[in-house]
Amino acid sequence: MILLLKNTGKYLLHVVLPRTCAHCREDLHYLASDPLCPACGGSLEPITGLSCRKCGLPLGSGGEFCFNCRGRKSARLKAVLARAAFAFNPELRSLIHAFKYRGRKDLAEPLGLELVRAYDGYPELKDYKFVVPVPLFADKERQRGFNQSELLAEVLARERRLFLLKGAVERVKNTPSQTGLSKKDRLKNMKEAFKAVKPELVRGRRVLIVDDVATTLATASELAGALKSAGAAGAAVLTLARET
Repeated sequence: MILLLKNTGKYLLHVVLPRTCAHCREDLHYLASDPLCPACGGSLEPITGLSCRKCGLPLGSGGEFCFNCRGRKSARLKAVLARAAFAFNPELRSLIHAFKYRGRKDLAEPLGLELVRAYDGYPELKDYKFVVPVPLFADKERQRGFNQSELLAEVLARERRLFLLKGAVERVKNTPSQTGLSKKDRLKNMKEAFKAVKPELVRGRRVLIVDDVATTLATASELAGALKSAGAAGAAVLTLARET
């Protein structure tokens, strides 16, 4: 009886405020908990199979390293192990944009759990017990009302009993959006953007950086450099999405 009343309540709420798929905008079933409809949810692309041993970029043609991580080309980026849960396809883009730009903080939980599943699939990340979310510039975080990377990191830390190092690092440079910038300009844009303001929290520790999307890894590599300069024993990055 209680379950019936609960489901009836969900149905009535759906009639008044129908939930729609974050990508295609089709109505969701009133009992559905996923933010995407079955068709869009089924279109997500988990990163599996062969990928670059360093940056995690999927390698359709095989090999150990991607083009950018071979030889001297990798010197442009500070050494950082990078892994991701999904390829950044249109369905996931819509989901992340709803999360970041339309105030859908409720998406932090399901997206964070996807990050947990990805973490479980990468045994090379198990030595990284301390988590640092990529910080936003203070004004931008106040405007948005939250830091999406921090919300994802909270779910990961809670589910896998990792240590979340809040406030260990700050973004000290109000960098313009990376969208549309070349790889070279992205690296320049992020130069000296971060500072470890509580170095005692990272000193001697292997730190896992958490972010929502990685493109060229310019942000993650700069943050990794700041952590290592503060004495971190190592840094890796785990993101929800990776542009391929």
